[in-house]
Amino acid sequence: MSATSPEDSFWWPARTADETAPARQQILQAAYREIHVHGFQAASLSRILARTGVSKGALYHYFPNKTELGYAVVDELLAQRIEERFILPLIRAEDPVEALVEIIVRSGEALTLGDIELGCPLSTLAQEMSSLDEGFHQRLLAIHERWRETLLQTLVRAQSVGRIDSSVDAEVVSVMVLSTLEGCLQTGKITRSLDRLRQCGLGLIHYLRSLQRQPE
Repeated sequence: MSATSPEDSFWWPARTADETAPARQQILQAAYREIHVHGFQAASLSRILARTGVSKGALYHYFPNKTELGYAVVDELLAQRIEERFILPLIRAEDPVEALVEIIVRSGEALTLGDIELGCPLSTLAQEMSSLDEGFHQRLLAIHERWRETLLQTLVRAQSVGRIDSSVDAEVVSVMVLSTLEGCLQTGKITRSLDRLRQCGLGLIHYLRSLQRQPE
């Protein structure tokens, strides 16, 4: 993993201008980046403060300890990013299947090698902290289940409008699709190859297309 925090990533919300952002928001944004790059346990409060110019007293005013800061990052920024990138487009879509395909295509086009080196912040933080801290586990699980439930409802909606055959087990497929998305990212990370990541995404798209009902 990179020792130096990049300036931007597919996984991060747009940075709020330092001179106008409330101190609490500055801290959260810097902490999100710090945790994603270095992991929660190795995240440095000193580096977070150095990136913001906020005083240590201000940090502890908003967050009594590092764990509470980590919880807030998950609750407010990580959950929001997953919601914006992967959940809301499905909820708002007129054609659920095409919306899911478009998310896969756009994500594959937007991701950089640096992004896949960092990995999905949901899965990397879960791998690090879920077995160590129940607060992290429950928060990360809630985001995962929100994402999976949205995929399930998307597939059910596609069935209701005749886009996917009613014989398809939507619950099983929702689990498989989410697991495959994470697996594609892991494949890209292991191979350090955007091509492998996109090949995996194309395979998932072909599978989704195979579920679609053919016009009579």
